[in-house]
Amino acid sequence: MHQRVRLAILTVLSETQECSFSTLRDELKLTDGNLNRHLRVLEQASMLQVVKGYEGRRPITWLRLTRQGRAALRAEIAALEQLVARVRDASTAHLDNDTGTP
Repeated sequence: MHQRVRLAILTVLSETQECSFSTLRDELKLTDGNLNRHLRVLEQASMLQVVKGYEGRRPITWLRLTRQGRAALRAEIAALEQLVARVRDASTAHLDNDTGTP
């Protein structure tokens, strides 16, 4: 997962069993076209499921995180946590060795 938007999509979907397209679009402040493009990539990678239906007479698109999507999100979070730890360790080491010169 190389896109922040895709990471955000998976994160929002991990917080609930399913989410409507419009709710996700509004939450992430994306255009319909931009969100659709990212959803297509994630669906093709089997990370989310798209379910089309109706609420009354109104069409609605529901999005659900798959098991594979949940696993990918956990792996991405673990990788990001390792990177953050390295930056913190490097910053601490730099501060400990700081001589005051640029």
